[in-house]
Amino acid sequence: MHLDLYRRMLLIRRAEECLARLGQEGKFPGGVHLYIGQEAVAVGVCSVLSDRDWITSTHRGHGHFLAKGGDLNAMYAEIWGKADGICRGMGGSMHVADLSKGILGANGIVGGGFAIATGAAFGAKLRNDGRVAVCFFGDGAANQGTFMETMNVSSAWQLPTIFLCENNGLSEFTVSSTVTGGQLVDRARAFMPTTIVDGNDVLAVRAAAETAVARARAGEGPSYIECTTYRIRGHLEAEDAFLAGGKYRTAEEVVMWQAADRDPVTRFEIVLRNLGLADEDDLASIRRDVAAAVDAAVAHAEAGEPADPQLAYSLMFAGQEA
Repeated sequence: MHLDLYRRMLLIRRAEECLARLGQEGKFPGGVHLYIGQEAVAVGVCSVLSDRDWITSTHRGHGHFLAKGGDLNAMYAEIWGKADGICRGMGGSMHVADLSKGILGANGIVGGGFAIATGAAFGAKLRNDGRVAVCFFGDGAANQGTFMETMNVSSAWQLPTIFLCENNGLSEFTVSSTVTGGQLVDRARAFMPTTIVDGNDVLAVRAAAETAVARARAGEGPSYIECTTYRIRGHLEAEDAFLAGGKYRTAEEVVMWQAADRDPVTRFEIVLRNLGLADEDDLASIRRDVAAAVDAAVAHAEAGEPADPQLAYSLMFAGQEA
């Protein structure tokens, strides 16, 4: 189990680093919002879910997609705008989804997942099928009105909803504490059990998720988990053009979060060695496998056929004609 957690976190890290590099080279259309630094949250939570369980994601959704078992080739093809992308090349980076894996989709709307996850949880309760719905969201999204509304509904109807706040302290280009009053956990505490965990410790995240999932499956209602973490990259890879020389954090702050005792991937490598679960040869083998998978996904995406623009006439409304 431990090596699987490491492999999945490393896959997310290397896949996102590749996108950072190739995006700067103009290898694919559009911008990307990268998950680097937050891998332990998605992997820890999704490690206790099955394909039948639902998740909703955010504009920073690649990590959630891969952690839940989404196919890297299909995700890259989507980002490259190719016909065999997970959304046939018509969704792009911010809308990767795979219903067969319970991935209800990334979402370009801040806080857009609240109502979707709550609706999925309501459906699961009506069917009594034991599924849970996890809503990943950032601390910035917690200032949306739908956060309170969906917590209220989930609590009143005892829905199997898990509200998973990735508190990285940043709301796009703004330090969250400058625009948010009070503690986010206090908002949730009125409705459901809450917990705050170190979001860069994959085992701590997994343990908190196990407790919340067990409650939800037992019909005991929703839970709120707040994971303290940090995004290493910018809000999006083209953020310098948006900021026009402005700054909202220092280089020293980023370096601090990249230290071995904080970075979720490096930190877990140390745990694996200390527990005697992996040596350098084991880790090197996983690194090679992951690197090969990322290289293969790039080749797959670059070789694919472009998306068919005529799909625009049929994906939104039935019976349209070009």
